[in-house]
Amino acid sequence: MTKRKPLIAGNWKMNNTVSEAVVLAQEISNGCEKDWTELVDVCVCPPSVDLKAVRGVFLFDRMKVAVGAQNVYYEPKGAFTGEISVDMLSEIGCEYCIIGHSERRELFGETNEGVNLKAKALIAGRIKPIVCVGESLAVRDEGAYLDYVRVQVRAAFAGIEASEAAEAVVAYEPIWAIGTGRTATPEQAEEVCAAIRATLAELFGAEVAEGMRVLYGGSMNEGNAELLLAMPDIDGGLIGGASLKAGSFLTIVKAAL
Repeated sequence: MTKRKPLIAGNWKMNNTVSEAVVLAQEISNGCEKDWTELVDVCVCPPSVDLKAVRGVFLFDRMKVAVGAQNVYYEPKGAFTGEISVDMLSEIGCEYCIIGHSERRELFGETNEGVNLKAKALIAGRIKPIVCVGESLAVRDEGAYLDYVRVQVRAAFAGIEASEAAEAVVAYEPIWAIGTGRTATPEQAEEVCAAIRATLAELFGAEVAEGMRVLYGGSMNEGNAELLLAMPDIDGGLIGGASLKAGSFLTIVKAAL
């Protein structure tokens, strides 16, 4: 089995002004031991207006913490008011970009087809997509969740070659376990993450699938990170609320060492 380097990515969502973002980035930089980043890839995904300032903190401190965006548009330029292109993210120094997040799908009408176009644009621009997939409570309770997630994975990677997909990341977000009081057990999370890897193997072959990272994004925190990260097909976390406090975020990073 391929030894995959864990990835802990913080999704700050719509939180932190530029000045607040700089403070949080500095706290993360101050608390992160340089040798940790040899064993774990660490990334933070602030709002787009914060990206350059946050990147500047890590560059100045020579800290190997990557920055990622929370969304992107697939066209290179043009009359798309309010959107951000791959080239814009690339010039700032973004290494990752979240696409297909459940909030984008539910609140802003993101479709599987749109996620696929964004994935292709990011790969062409050499930014690693973090492709989010996951089922609602209704789908979970119907028992159709594995097929539902498999469809999302296949749609996101449609028309993408194995060599292009190798650097991409998939994040499993059980929507039913986020803010509902219901939590996914490590075994439930592993079941879906293993199904995601099996689907990637069908698309790209076993070797590529073994090298691709599958993250868990269902409210991973200080209390459950160690158990979740012990699962064989969970290669890290896409962290929401716990990424907004440096101490909590760094505790999760340490759990991945």
